[in-house]
Amino acid sequence: MCTLEKSGNIFYLTLTGDDEHRLNPTLIATIRSFVAEVKSQAVKGSVLITKAQGRFFSNGFDLKYAQAAGSAQAAKDRLHNMVALFKPLVADFLSLPIPTIAAVTGHAAAAGMLLAICHDYVTMRSDKGVVYMSELDIGMTLPDYFTAMIRSKVGSAAARRNLVLKATKMKAEEAVAVGIVDSAHPTAEEAVVAAVRLAEELGKKRWNGKTYAELRKSLVPEVCGVLGLKYTAVLPSRL
Repeated sequence: MCTLEKSGNIFYLTLTGDDEHRLNPTLIATIRSFVAEVKSQAVKGSVLITKAQGRFFSNGFDLKYAQAAGSAQAAKDRLHNMVALFKPLVADFLSLPIPTIAAVTGHAAAAGMLLAICHDYVTMRSDKGVVYMSELDIGMTLPDYFTAMIRSKVGSAAARRNLVLKATKMKAEEAVAVGIVDSAHPTAEEAVVAAVRLAEELGKKRWNGKTYAELRKSLVPEVCGVLGLKYTAVLPSRL
């Protein structure tokens, strides 16, 4: 499932176990509860790192859970429910009053890739693992908030085309080149070390959390519109 730990001012949200970390209602709810806990405990200098054990960061929605519903319609209903449940989790990440970093320590596909790019920064291992939007390969269109996030976070039109319309499996170096990932590292362990180093640098800034969250939202207005997040102006308290 997942765990939340804290060391100094760094929160570590870890997807545990050696499975694919498929996003089903239970895992989504657990992550949301931990993100809410982070938000309630955050202070100036806090940072969140999300990482995973095993070969996968997350392989997207739990399609086996959907297929186990017993009928084609019931399976579709379960998938639509997961899409609906995941949407407020994306909003949770965009609303956090602290910097966030995803250490992509394995494959990040579909909703798993979206989970990664919900963070402010992404470090990734280069020896194994890809970022991949699998919807074309499985015959599924993208939810509106997926599309908005991809348009907001993937700056190159060619990269968006390759990601969505070619279902390209991008390794770390290519993902860095097109701006999806911030840095590539030889191993999973080194990707986490890089995330921790970045978290320590960001934590030293001790920024105002409300200001940080509002500035983050201002950078992705299309996503915020789809998610129903409003931007609120923040002024220095000394004025």
